[in-house]
Amino acid sequence: MRPLVRILLKGSLQQIRHITAVPQDAADGPVAEVYAQARREFGIVAPPLALHSPAPETLAAAWLLLRETLLAEGRVGRAAKEAVATAVSQANDCPYCVEVHEATLATLGAADRHGPLAEWARGAGTDPAAGPAAAPFDAQEAPEILGTAVTFHYLNRMVRLFLPDSPVPAAAPAAGRGPAMRMVARALRPDRGRTVVPGASLDLLPAAPLPAGLDWAKTSPAVAGALARAVASVDAAAERWIPEAVRDLLHAELAVHDGTVPGPSRAWLGEATAALPDGHLPAARLALLIALNHHQITDADIDAFRAVHPGDRELVELASWAALTAAVRTGARLGGAVRPAPSAAR
Repeated sequence: MRPLVRILLKGSLQQIRHITAVPQDAADGPVAEVYAQARREFGIVAPPLALHSPAPETLAAAWLLLRETLLAEGRVGRAAKEAVATAVSQANDCPYCVEVHEATLATLGAADRHGPLAEWARGAGTDPAAGPAAAPFDAQEAPEILGTAVTFHYLNRMVRLFLPDSPVPAAAPAAGRGPAMRMVARALRPDRGRTVVPGASLDLLPAAPLPAGLDWAKTSPAVAGALARAVASVDAAAERWIPEAVRDLLHAELAVHDGTVPGPSRAWLGEATAALPDGHLPAARLALLIALNHHQITDADIDAFRAVHPGDRELVELASWAALTAAVRTGARLGGAVRPAPSAAR
């Protein structure tokens, strides 16, 4: 492995901003279990996963989503799901995720075969002028494809908050960035001879009902189980300490959100939170920004939140709840565009 790639993998957790991730050699309990699964089945403990580690249940939720949608063997090939991951990340302007998943797709040598799927994913949930575009897949394929889309609508928001624009250090030579990323992408594979079996991660979190609007996942017990358990776990963490008024506000804003990014000023944020008491404002503002316009998040927003909630766990749990609530809302909208599965007679 070339020196730049070794540096990328060894120092990757140091890229994480705002919080301190649990180092691999210090992990125990549920964090150690997730890290071990990730090393076996994803090649490394990648920063987009490790950034969740201050909140063990939230880390498990993120791993379930990533593993059971993108990584597990199923009806849909890895290349098609990587095309969806790349396209959703492009639509959400998440350059870190685009760089990683474009490189992975390139190593699979199948990007050209998934143009219609990528085009659909780039527009899915992001064009306020149009309803959900007709999906280029059927109901049997929907759990993995829509599940991957939901996962990356979630992860893009987390990555934009906690990671830089690229996994490659800024000082790296421009000519070496592409080859280095492709080498890293080739490392993102299960251990030799290991199959990523659907559903094997579900026991990390308790069973839960599938959220409303995600019925398209039911034909895949593994994807449905991952979505249900992840959402329930993230919601339970939020309910422990995020004020009910803040939670109600985010749900109300998402209920009327049409996909348009609010702005360009932040006047919308002041209007949305005007009725809340001052003590609720830091959490409410940050949650709305994560869900609706991550480009407007500033260090001052983080500082205001940390002044009230100084722990890393609270910041991760708030961000995860806001990001996943928005992603699930998008997934519910997209389900209406799925065509029926071919009949057995065909």
